[in-house]
Amino acid sequence: MQPAAPNPLMNLAPIVAIFAIFYFLLIRPQQKQQKEHEAMLKNLKAGEKILTTGGLYGVITGFKGDDLEVQFSQTVKLTVARSAVARLVSCETSAAVAA
Repeated sequence: MQPAAPNPLMNLAPIVAIFAIFYFLLIRPQQKQQKEHEAMLKNLKAGEKILTTGGLYGVITGFKGDDLEVQFSQTVKLTVARSAVARLVSCETSAAVAA
C-alpha cells in the first residue's frame, strides 16, 4: 500500500500566510498613513505651523491654487507646493523647540 499523495494546496498555505502577514503588518498601515497625510494636506489653513519635507519650519500665510505661501522668518516668505508639507507642528511642539 502506498502512502497518500500530499495535497498541493498545503504547499501554498505557508506562502499565503506570509503574504497575509506582510499585508497586515506593512502594506495596510502604510496605506492608512498615506490617506491621513492626504486628508491633512487638504485641510491646511492659514496660520498653521508646518514642517516641510526639506526640514524647514514655517507658518502658512496664504494659498495660490495647489501652492502655499509660507513665512519661514520675519523676512523670508516662500511659495511651496502643498505636497512639500511633511506634517503639522502642534503648539506644544513649537513651544518646546523655541525654548
